[in-house]
Amino acid sequence: MLLAVARRLEVREAAGRARESREGAAPWGPLERGLSRGLRATMPGIRLLLAVALLCCPPPVGGASWWSLALNPVQRPEMYIIGAQPLCSQLTGLSPGQKKLCQLYQDHMMYIGEGVKTGIKECQYQFKQRRWNCSTVDNSSVFGRVMQIGSRETAFTYAISAAGVVNAISRACREGELSNCGCSRTSRPKDLPRDWLWGGCGDNVDHGYRFAKEFVDAREREKNYPKGSEEQSRTLMNLQNNEAGRRAVYKLADVACKCHGVSGSCSLKTCWLQLADFRKVGDHLKEKYDSAAAMRVNRKGKLELVNSRFNTPTVEDLVYIDQSPDYCLRNESTGSLGTLGRLCNKTSEGMDGCELMCCGRGYDQFKTVQVERCHCKFHWCCFVKCKKCTEIVEQYVCK
Repeated sequence: MLLAVARRLEVREAAGRARESREGAAPWGPLERGLSRGLRATMPGIRLLLAVALLCCPPPVGGASWWSLALNPVQRPEMYIIGAQPLCSQLTGLSPGQKKLCQLYQDHMMYIGEGVKTGIKECQYQFKQRRWNCSTVDNSSVFGRVMQIGSRETAFTYAISAAGVVNAISRACREGELSNCGCSRTSRPKDLPRDWLWGGCGDNVDHGYRFAKEFVDAREREKNYPKGSEEQSRTLMNLQNNEAGRRAVYKLADVACKCHGVSGSCSLKTCWLQLADFRKVGDHLKEKYDSAAAMRVNRKGKLELVNSRFNTPTVEDLVYIDQSPDYCLRNESTGSLGTLGRLCNKTSEGMDGCELMCCGRGYDQFKTVQVERCHCKFHWCCFVKCKKCTEIVEQYVCK
């Protein structure tokens, strides 16, 4: 039975690679052909361990999530003293398959946590002027019950979290923090000028993408819901949005170069593959959020558009299956925290304006004193001296 499950996983992986080669669905182009051999070589063993985990113990049914790695700092494996409880057994929110991957790649776990934390911060930046502002709650579910709704906001959260993991793992490889990966082995771009050197130590986006795909998707792939069920549609939604987040990081990675030469003449350049600033990834996924497609599952167990007049979403697009709540009032059943006490902009007509942010309930006005640096001057050599200026500012909060 166990061997049969493992074999089915291998066949599914092989079929997926064949389909990608036919359709060109893989996210790597000429710039990204150098795959991480260490991770790929261990994939059959990983799939076997995932099969063991699935058969031995079912996925967790509570609200706990691997996102909780961002709230509870993960120590390096070597920091645990002899006789202490193993690292992976201390981490909450992991599915059985994720725990097996944790045991294989313990040094990766700290960077998964850092990646999720980066994703949460970016999510809060992108939605700081919206009714739902990506607030976290103090438990292992991180975002609370609101993530149980298959909304646009949930779609963005899954995507930005997966993107954060790719970003953190790719950079950790480059910095030599992980035992089974190093600098990027991506092949030289064909359009790079001949007299420019392709070298340096690039971010290993290949390993970051592959590992994030195995780890983040493990929880979803462990589930086996009936075709056409609501549970299956949510699983397919999560997988789609996870992939969109990973591809955003992959797509936006670009060539970076450094000049060499006498007195900065730039007679020679060394170039490498470098991750984009994560704010750029967040902006990209926010655009995908605004154009996300409403989907439903059909009898064949595939997602399809609710409105067939729209274009079919690609693997880089976000999808959702439930309409978003209005997030106006605190609601324990949906997990909405409401907008009571939120700052708003009295003069704005956008989502940050008091009319929309406060949902028509009105707002209170108060004054605060802000202290800022001002009249800064540069002094030779070499420091900047500033004065402190105070200003009374009017602010508005929702009733």
